[in-house]
This record gives sequence, structure tokens and C-alpha cells, in this order.
Amino acid sequence: MRVLGINAVFHDPAAALVVDGRVVAAAEEERFSRRKHGKRPVPFAAWELPEQAAAWCLRAGGLDPSDLDAVAYSFDPGLCRPMEELGLRDPWDWLRVDYARRAPQFLATALPGLDPAVVRFVPHHVAHAASAALAAPAGSGHGDCAALVLDGRGEATSHLAARYTEGAVQPLYAQRLPHSLGLLYEDLTAHLGFLRSSDEYKVMALASYGEPRFLPHLRERVAATHDGGFTVHPVDWGTLAKARSPGEEITAEHADLAASVQARLEEVILDLAGWLHAAAGGPRCLAMAGGVALNCVANARLAAEGPFERVWVQPAAGDAGTALGAALHVAHDLAGRTEPMPGADLGRGFTDDEIEAELRRARVPYQRPGSIAAAAAQVLADDGIVAWFQGRSEYGPRALGHRSLLAHPGNPGTTARLNDVKGREQFRPVAPMVRAERAADVFDGVLPSPYMLFVHKVRPQWRDRIPAVVHVDGTARAQTVSAGSEPLVAALLAEFERRTGLPVLVNTSLNTAGRPMVDTPREALELFGSAPVDLLAIGPFAVYRRAA
Repeated sequence: MRVLGINAVFHDPAAALVVDGRVVAAAEEERFSRRKHGKRPVPFAAWELPEQAAAWCLRAGGLDPSDLDAVAYSFDPGLCRPMEELGLRDPWDWLRVDYARRAPQFLATALPGLDPAVVRFVPHHVAHAASAALAAPAGSGHGDCAALVLDGRGEATSHLAARYTEGAVQPLYAQRLPHSLGLLYEDLTAHLGFLRSSDEYKVMALASYGEPRFLPHLRERVAATHDGGFTVHPVDWGTLAKARSPGEEITAEHADLAASVQARLEEVILDLAGWLHAAAGGPRCLAMAGGVALNCVANARLAAEGPFERVWVQPAAGDAGTALGAALHVAHDLAGRTEPMPGADLGRGFTDDEIEAELRRARVPYQRPGSIAAAAAQVLADDGIVAWFQGRSEYGPRALGHRSLLAHPGNPGTTARLNDVKGREQFRPVAPMVRAERAADVFDGVLPSPYMLFVHKVRPQWRDRIPAVVHVDGTARAQTVSAGSEPLVAALLAEFERRTGLPVLVNTSLNTAGRPMVDTPREALELFGSAPVDLLAIGPFAVYRRAA
């Protein structure tokens, strides 16, 4: 049973391929088009169909479009309602719905040989839920758990609470628009001078610098209804903090507003999770997806204070992940079984010969050391910055040791240095990666944490030893690395600890501001040529700055 999943509705267009219930490939269109979030320079950004991502997924599976049993599209236009009925004022809404209705024809044109009759519409939030519940590891409730979806909006709702039993979904509650926690956070993001539907993670980082002094007001505007849903009434942001234009100074008032909204979001999520746990019959595990599930601060609080023994968040929890969820949902419908996702490294990879051919084409001097992990560890121990390009690229927004910029955590100036390299705001934190067996020595929180989707408290004895990864509130968004699934990254961490005594490395995404993560050897060389990076560790090859 061969199912291709497609997301091409709001943003982050993506494709995913599931064959006989197994996830074979998944990729976002931005990695091919080089337009971040798949947004074209027009007001209505969702017209970018993931043609290149879909074609690559099929090649990765050795399939032609005519081989597909189904194409699962993560939006059901039949569920849509008029804007006025939903209380929304999006002028592009009718275009989005019309576009979705014509998806079978668009897809058949983009993928010659595809039979339009095999295209199936999957409700947006069902696709989100399946991307978590059907992709989760067995120990985290694969096919038998509660699922919580929170985002800006789907067809007519902004939230889904469901129970999965043996892979079958049972919806329990869906919050009707215009009430939306995701749109609330989007509105705040725009008020603070960042990009709507793109920069919410910046607001989450900014919140750590503030005090939630506007929380009483927000509790009057945003509240759980204790029946599985919530209400979000319009907030006059200007009465709380002056609007900020892009590039303007960020004030303490802005940080306090971010802290207040973050705190209220966490409170409401805890209430929703408590209701869901009871309504679903007390399952041990909760699987989460939707853009709000990328809020790792809220995730950590839910894991610590909520009723579930385990909380698992899908690494591509945003809209890109609905391509995977739609494919898994339809695959389960058609064949009755699916397997957990094997990891986040589901994108493109390149052979050593392909990488070496690109190095030769670029005419840069390179070496093939006996151990690329040892060579990179030495540069890092000497306080250099390493561009790390290894294996298949990650699916989702987190760099997890395949397309990463790495640095020394013991230098307090590393954060500012990396933010300069990437051209981003100085309040932005960088994250640590650590071998799984050493994680509990350094961090307190949800462990293991392979997808960097929870924050952790840094143990007091380590805060002065790894200052670059300790956020202003004493936390860090840690990624744990298992030698079983990530042997090369684990070897790198072991080599670095052997040289420095530190089991942690700084890890941030291999890109510069406003650009998608590097995905190909050529793009890695372009970044290396334009940014002050000391070593490009690309496959088994080393390109040193001093030689280049």
C-alpha cells in the first residue's frame, strides 16, 4: 500500500511517503525551492505546491506517480464554512478553499501519471493528530493514546482532542473558530514586530526575559471552558504594550507581554489536557501536534504538571507534519496498520562520491581524516565553529545533528558569536546536545529528548561550565543523542568530552537568517564561503577555513 501525503494549504508545504505502513521519506518544499516556509512573495503564500518534495519522495521510494494507491491531502474543503460564520476576516480564505477543491487536478499536473481519482481529503486536524499518534514510538503510545492538536486554524476549528485505540481515531472535542490559541499567539507575534505564522518561537524566547504582569487581564480574555474547549476574546494589545515595528528596540514592556501570554497559554493547555485525560479514559500517553506543540516551554510544563505519564511531540509538529499525518491516516484506513516514524532524518542524503564531486567542482582544498568526528571535536575544543553536514536532512524545524552549526558551550561569548554568524537577534538562545547516557547528569526534565521539544533545567553545578547554552531563566532546550540511532553524533560528543571534560555541544541550525536550513552539499559550501565558520565537516570530508 503506497500513500503519498501532501500539505499545501496554509504554509510549510511538504510531502511524505508511506509504503506498507512504513515511513519512507518526508521533506519540506522550502528545502528545494529555498523559500523559507514555502512562502512566495505574494500575499497568499499557500499556493506553493510541494512539487519538488513530492517528486523526490517518490524517487526515494522507487515509485512513479502511477504506482500510488492514494494521495492524502491534509485539508478537507467540504468542512469549510463562510468567513463571516467563523468570525474571521481573511480575504484569501475563499481562494484557499477553491485551491483545495482543485487539488486532484493540480497534483495530477504536477505529478504526470497520477490518477486524480486516488486523491483523498483528510481533515487538517485529523492529519495533525495522526502525525503524532500514529508516528509515536511504541513506548509513547503508538496507536493507543490521547492526542491533542492546537494550532492557528484548520477548516473551521483550531483544536482537536481525540483518543486513538489500535490506530483508529475517536474525536472527543473540536474548538470552533474564531477562538484560537494559535491565532492569539500569531497576533501577539505581529504586535511585537515579528513575522506572523513564522516567528512565534522568537516570542517564546523573549518571554523568558519578562514578568507575566498582564496575566490577570489575559485571564479575562482567554479561558478554558472546562468541557474540552476554550474561548479567546479579542485582546487590545496596544493598551498593554506599544506596538513594535520590525527593527525597533525591544523593551521590558514587550518582554512582559510575551511572558504574560506564554503563561496564560500554559495554563489553558494544562486545563485542556486534564479534561482530555479524563474524557479519554485515563490513557498513559499524550501525543501532540499542531504549531502550538512546538512551544517547548509549554510542553515541559505539561509534562511536569499534567496528568499524563508520557508526553510525545511530533518533531515536524507544524503544518509540514500534516503531510506525514495525512499519509499515515489514509494508510491505516486502507491497510489497518502503520509503523512508528523511524526518526526525523527523513529528507535528502548524499553519497560520499556525490559529496566529493561537489567539493572538486567547487575547487576547495579538502581532506579525508581517519575520523571526521575526531577532526571536528578538535576544532570545537579549540573554540572553533563547525558546519556539520551528515546523513539525511531533518524533517521539521529543528536541527538535530544532520544539518547543524556546532560550537563550544564553555565560552560565554559563543551565543553572541553564533547569533552574529546567523544574523539573528541577540536575545535568541542556542541549544545543547548531549549523549543520552550523560543527559541526566546535566539536565533535569523530560529525558530522553531526541527532538529538542522540551526545555530542561540546567543543574546548578553545570551552569557556569556550559554558559553558552543556559538561557536567562536557567533552562536549556536540550537534545539527547543515542549512539544506537545517531552513532556519528554520539562519537563526536564523546571525542569532545575526551578533550574538554564537557559532555555538551552547542547545536543550532545550519542556515543564516531568513533562509531555510542547508539541504545539499552545494548549499553547505555556499554557507561556508559566506559565514565565519572554521570547519565544514561534510560526510567524511573536512574543509578547513585556513586552507580554503
